[in-house]
Amino acid sequence: MNKDEVTALRNEAKNHLINELLPFWTTRTLDNINGGFLTHFDRYGNDSGEDEKSLIAQSRSVYTFSSAHRAGYGGGKYADIARHGVDFLINKMWDKEFGGFFWMMDRKGDIKIDQKIIYGHSFAIYSLSEYTLATGDPRGIEYAEKVFDLIQKYCVDSMYGGYWEMFKRDWTLCGPGSQGGDRKTLDVHMHLMEAFTTLYECTGLDVHRRKLLEVIDILIKRIIHPVYKTGIPQFFADWSIAPQIKFDIIWGWDRFTEEGKKSNVTDNTSYGHNTEFAWLLIHALDILKIKADTYIDLFKTIFDHTVNNGIDTKFGGVFVEGPHSGGVHDQEKEFWQHAEVLIGLLDAYIMFNDEKYWLAYKNVHRFVFDKFINKGVGEWWPLLTRSGEPIWTHMGHSWKINYHSVRSMVQSIRRMDKILNAN
Repeated sequence: MNKDEVTALRNEAKNHLINELLPFWTTRTLDNINGGFLTHFDRYGNDSGEDEKSLIAQSRSVYTFSSAHRAGYGGGKYADIARHGVDFLINKMWDKEFGGFFWMMDRKGDIKIDQKIIYGHSFAIYSLSEYTLATGDPRGIEYAEKVFDLIQKYCVDSMYGGYWEMFKRDWTLCGPGSQGGDRKTLDVHMHLMEAFTTLYECTGLDVHRRKLLEVIDILIKRIIHPVYKTGIPQFFADWSIAPQIKFDIIWGWDRFTEEGKKSNVTDNTSYGHNTEFAWLLIHALDILKIKADTYIDLFKTIFDHTVNNGIDTKFGGVFVEGPHSGGVHDQEKEFWQHAEVLIGLLDAYIMFNDEKYWLAYKNVHRFVFDKFINKGVGEWWPLLTRSGEPIWTHMGHSWKINYHSVRSMVQSIRRMDKILNAN
């Protein structure tokens, strides 16, 4: 390990975070007329005008500015921006009749989609807990606990375990198929682990600890592949593998066929999700005060699978997904996988002290800084060709916001500081 090399990459990440990424958002995102955040920007950083404010984008933005403040950046201004976002969540997006947050509002704060989607509520818990940890404002944890209680009341599958994910406004479960009422997903359960970790960190309550341990158990025993330890995307109620379909209420822009299915509907795994799951589990265990060595073989298998199959040694960067046994289905490069793999590979190096993880980190870091950052604008392109040419060009959208890119830099800097301090 070359200390000067680590220092150079760490400084490159910090410069990007402080002088490019965070300023991109602080100069554009505040909606001082209607409250909350503007989230839709074109390739030049101009407001692209879509009349929507999604629960995902609003809550993730609260997380971003809360976490940046908590990490010591901004001199207090990021706490003020986070507070601005919390005001909108509570005053405009909270359903005063049935509880929970509406899925989609227009810019003025009027309801566009009134459904209760647990993916969005996981980020509400996550961001509001982080907000209270960062600022001390009790409103964050008050509403995080309200959402947690609603999820336990309405969403638990008491027969097979885990959580239902798609509900109507009154918490009635949606229908089957594309409505999503008969499906359970890796995505939601992983983000509930993430949310319950920060909730428990904030409250220290035993019920939050127990539910965190429970969802970890489900992820390990039900959701990751029994042999390859890779994430399986979708399941039916009894945890039998379901063909991966596109839901009517989408929360991302994953690439599907026109029929709404992927070509490999039961044999695909995301390298970004797998590595994100690993580092989030490491963090959860740290908050729980459980030694990560308890799952040492699991972490080794996940990290090695990513390095051996997900890293593009020719052009650099991370492939989108491939079969559980190894290989690649989708060779394009999507922003969020890179953000999560940067963090995970640093955790892998710290955990195993194996140079292959550092070499993989350098590969992804270089691809991000050379290809993904929209130079002169500051945010990341959402989707690139394998070699690094932009395919999608928006800088912000309801599903593409500051959460992945900013968190990646904050967490990567923290880990590189740890590596430097250990040498």
